[in-house]
Amino acid sequence: MKKVDPRLLLAVALAGLVMAAWLLLMGIVVWSTLEPGERDAVGDVLAPRMALVALGWLAGLAVVGGALHMLYRRYVGAPARLLEETRVVLTAATPQRLKPRGTTEMQNLAAAVNELAAQRDGLRADMDAQVARASHNVQQEKNRLAALMAELNQSVVVCNRDGRILLYNQRARQLFRALTQGHSGPAAAGAELIGIGRSVYAVFDRQVFAHALERIHQAMARGAASPSAQFVTTAQGGQLLRVQVAPVRMAQDAADAPGADAAAGVQISGFVLMLENVTQSVEEESERDQLLHGLTEGSRASLANIQAAVDMLGYADLEPAMREKFLAVVRDEVGAMGRRVNDLAQRATQRLKTRWPLENMLGADLANAAQRQITSVCERPVTLDEVDATLWLKVDSYTLLQALSYLAHRLVDEFEVRFLQLRLQPVGAHAQLDLVWAGQAMSNETVMSWEMDGMRFGAERTPLSVRDVVERHGGEMWFERDRVRHQAFFRFLLPLASVQGPVEIAVGDSSGYSRPEYYDFDLFQMDEQGSALDDRPLAELAYTVFDTETTGLNPAGGDAIIQLGAARIVNGKLLRQETFEQLVDPGRPIPQASIPIHGISQDMVAGKPRIADVLPVFHAYAQDTVLVAHNAAFDMRFLQLQEAATGIAFHQPVLDTLLLSAVVHPHQESHRLEAIAERFNITVLGRHTALGDALVTAEIWLRLIPLLQEQGIHTLRQAREAAQKTYYARLKY
Repeated sequence: MKKVDPRLLLAVALAGLVMAAWLLLMGIVVWSTLEPGERDAVGDVLAPRMALVALGWLAGLAVVGGALHMLYRRYVGAPARLLEETRVVLTAATPQRLKPRGTTEMQNLAAAVNELAAQRDGLRADMDAQVARASHNVQQEKNRLAALMAELNQSVVVCNRDGRILLYNQRARQLFRALTQGHSGPAAAGAELIGIGRSVYAVFDRQVFAHALERIHQAMARGAASPSAQFVTTAQGGQLLRVQVAPVRMAQDAADAPGADAAAGVQISGFVLMLENVTQSVEEESERDQLLHGLTEGSRASLANIQAAVDMLGYADLEPAMREKFLAVVRDEVGAMGRRVNDLAQRATQRLKTRWPLENMLGADLANAAQRQITSVCERPVTLDEVDATLWLKVDSYTLLQALSYLAHRLVDEFEVRFLQLRLQPVGAHAQLDLVWAGQAMSNETVMSWEMDGMRFGAERTPLSVRDVVERHGGEMWFERDRVRHQAFFRFLLPLASVQGPVEIAVGDSSGYSRPEYYDFDLFQMDEQGSALDDRPLAELAYTVFDTETTGLNPAGGDAIIQLGAARIVNGKLLRQETFEQLVDPGRPIPQASIPIHGISQDMVAGKPRIADVLPVFHAYAQDTVLVAHNAAFDMRFLQLQEAATGIAFHQPVLDTLLLSAVVHPHQESHRLEAIAERFNITVLGRHTALGDALVTAEIWLRLIPLLQEQGIHTLRQAREAAQKTYYARLKY
């Protein structure tokens, strides 16, 4: 329902009063010219026809009202709409133009505005080019840092001094995702514990970090050049993380600025976290310690029994039966000790076989390293032939070089091979690494024994065999003869790796390339010591923009959520890589009439988590942010109806883009999502999907902020108060 301008209603009312006054005045004038007898005759004629006079007055009023409405739309409403659209064009970050319409004068005015906008866009482009040139070096340094972060095998997170995340790499994202999946179950799809602007204290105990930062401050006060702190803590889900904390020093001009807490020694603007999940290694060390403890305690008792038996065997007059009994004690205890030692040795060997992870390595580098090591061990010349310089392998280079050196050493030692060669070529999804020699052939039994025996290098011996090394790589190894060239070779089939490394890209990521990493260095300037949330500027707040798809439009009548989607805005930027999207089993049939609208069928939600499982995850995702939605009263009603069943309440402030669009554009005919997007030249993708609508709403909200500021609405409190004064705020669900 469109709101009618009260000024138009007032104009029609005034026109009606003027018409009534005019009729009354004309009646008085005519009445005054009549004789008494004529007055009686006129009264008799008009008395039964007063209703006709009133209808004539109403008809005239309708004609006048229609004329006023047409004139209002043409000369008041149209200029007002043109003014609102002009503000959109002038505040848009991308070039936009007005559509000429209305009177000739209005079209000429729109053309003039378009010319000014074109000049503004030209000046803006020139300024952007100058800013781009000026900030090129800074951006280049940021990209270098992002590229370096992407290549690190360690999880790295950078926070400002209040613990707000401003940079993280893909490894950290994978680590936090594993922690989320470890304790949140299937409902965690699309939600993570890490994100730009989110607090690291959602994962870690604030007091642990406070203690670490205090140690860093003390070290800085003593003049330490590179202070850091390290600790092991328990994250959500019970995982053990080793955390190393290093400070990000505050710039000198910021440290000297008024208000800087120099007396307290605050000289850092943030800190860098290097994280490592040590749960498995701690468990392995604990298991090893238990084995060693069992070995020592059991051996102590066995040695005591053996010592007692040996002492008794020292008596010459000991009876044969007793002697045999004590000898049995010695045999049993020695056997028990042997079993304990063998069990410990087997477990240690198994850990040694699986201890080292496979890493990416350039094939040419591996071949060169093997050439040097075999030459050193065997004192024989080794040449490289047909080595593909572009191959990347996924290998444990240390044990693979050991296997190559071991085989070469046995060839030289037992078959007096004088010449060795290495080849490396791709074959499908693998690489073939050949150790080639010319000389005496060998039997398959000999090859098998070499493959299965533990590798030896002089007096040194390792429990690993060549077969263990091959199995570690998930590959194959065999012996072949090349009768044409009169050569023989051992061939290793090894896995290939990509240049970028073993970084896994999650389903739903917008790009398969992990660089640049996710960062926002402007958050270094933010802290939580400012004003209350209501009094903070809109441009500085963090937002969760969300939308729901439902079975119907009646939340109180039993309709339920079937999809929940959201995106986050931090520091004025839409974080498309940190979205939330989850299908929900509503626990009731989805009406067939609604399926063509949202495209979600009953089969799609079958087996999906219920809303009671999804809401806690979404609540954590939206923590410490302002909620934003289009027609937010509708979506919030669905969430509020779940409070009693789930115990999850959303107490954050809520902003509605429908209401705020009416604030900045009161003269527009429609405030539907599509209409607003069209005014702002926003491409609508994924309409009537929860995430698609959330992303469009987020783009609209970013466009609304500068328009609100033009009207003097700068803070959250002012935006909420202005929204509640609109006509649409009266709608209830």
